[in-house]
Amino acid sequence: MKKITILNGHPNKESLNASLVQAYAAGANEKGATIRIITIADLSFNPNLQYGYQKRMELEPDLLQAIEDIKWADHLVWIHPVWWGGLPVLLKGFIDRTFLPGIAYQYRDNSLLWDKLLKGKTAHIITTLDQPGWYYRLIYGRPSVNQLKKSTLEFCGVKPVKVTYIGIIRNSTEHQRAKWIAQAKQFGYLLK
Repeated sequence: MKKITILNGHPNKESLNASLVQAYAAGANEKGATIRIITIADLSFNPNLQYGYQKRMELEPDLLQAIEDIKWADHLVWIHPVWWGGLPVLLKGFIDRTFLPGIAYQYRDNSLLWDKLLKGKTAHIITTLDQPGWYYRLIYGRPSVNQLKKSTLEFCGVKPVKVTYIGIIRNSTEHQRAKWIAQAKQFGYLLK
C-alpha cells in the first residue's frame, strides 16, 4: 500500500488547488493508498528563515508534524499556483523551514558532496497557471518547477518528479474546472 503526503501550497483554502487536493486524495483512497494532507495555510509557523543557515530556528510543532509526514511518505504530491513565475511566499517559507540540513539532506565534511536524505521517494508537482504550460516552459523557463523539482526535491533525493501544468485558470469555465478536478482524481487513482 502506497503512503502519500499531499501538500496544498495555496494560501486560500477555498481555491481550485484545494479541490485538486481533495480530488487527488479521493482517487488515491479508492486505490487503497494511505494519505496525509498538509494544508500549509493551516500551519502555525514563521515562514522567514530568520538566520539563514548560520543559526537553527526552533521548529514549531506544526513543522515537526509536517516533516514527519514528508519522511513517512513514499510519494509526495505538491499542488500550488504559480504567481509571478514562482511559488507562493508561504509555500517557499515552508520549504525554507522544513527542508533543512540533517532533515532533507546533509553536506559531507570536507566535501562539495551531500547525502540525499529523502532518497527513495517520488513526487508529482501539479501547478496551476494563468498561461498555457507550454508558454511557461518555453518563454519563462519554468522557474517555480526548476526551484521545487530540481533545486529542492531532486537535490534531496526525490526522484522521479512528474510535473503537470493546469491552466489557463483565469476566465476558466466551471466545466473546465470540473475536468481538471476529474484529472486530479485520476492521477490519484493511478498513483502518479
